[in-house]
Amino acid sequence: MERSIDRFYLHLLSRSDLTESNCKEKNLEVVLEKKPTIDFCKFLYKEVGRDFFWRDRLKWSDQDWLDYISNDFFKLYILKQNNNLAGYYELLYDPKVPSMEIPYFGIFKEFYGKGIGGHLLTDAILTSFNQKINKVWVHTCTLDHPNALKNYLARGMKVFKTEKIFFNPENL
Repeated sequence: MERSIDRFYLHLLSRSDLTESNCKEKNLEVVLEKKPTIDFCKFLYKEVGRDFFWRDRLKWSDQDWLDYISNDFFKLYILKQNNNLAGYYELLYDPKVPSMEIPYFGIFKEFYGKGIGGHLLTDAILTSFNQKINKVWVHTCTLDHPNALKNYLARGMKVFKTEKIFFNPENL
């Protein structure tokens, strides 16, 4: 049975356009994972994306993963609360534009509803603009967490492109 989803591409063109999160949670720390491993990256992707139909990387070989995480322009950031893993985001710098993509971003289910997603997105945007970039961008779709698009918009990101995608979930 064919299914359709809506995909939204959003960007922020200036750090001054960022509306920072006012998360009240305590003991949050975002750290750069200096030597990400294939297994850790797979774990994050599978756990955060489990309920949101993240499937594209499930087909990746270990070599695909290694090529991706070995890219000089790839960075992995981990969110912890009280030293417990709470979420992550990836950044992928494009020197040609120059821009920063947030390819994957999310928090673990037990941290939903606390404003932590807004905190993590704020950090991703601020970290991105610490580089000399013209924009930070992301895409989301109607399969992602219901608050994903709201979070991006609340941080000041603007939709610059939309598309409808048709697919058969049984073929994935």
